[in-house]
Amino acid sequence: MQVKLNANEVVVKAGNSNFLDNNEDNIQGKLILTNQRLCFTRLNQQVFDLVIEPAHIKEVMYFKTGFLSKKGLNVITKDGKNNKFKIKEREKWIEMINKMY
Repeated sequence: MQVKLNANEVVVKAGNSNFLDNNEDNIQGKLILTNQRLCFTRLNQQVFDLVIEPAHIKEVMYFKTGFLSKKGLNVITKDGKNNKFKIKEREKWIEMINKMY
């Protein structure tokens, strides 16, 4: 899968992820952190389904995805939207995202 990046944009971290939409449906895809933004794209897509600029991030939090599972990452934007992702190594993701804003 290849997606278009902006000029001078570099991928910092990428990993398989599930995005939980407003209906809590799992959308499989890839979470991509660049030096300019956080992006989510569905599998086999060449455009981003969700783009979050660092200036729009209010807070990044953990959340549980199940009774024993702790793989959730919630990126809350300044407009109050919760963007929930199931992802491995969520501690590293949060650390890297927090450095951006």
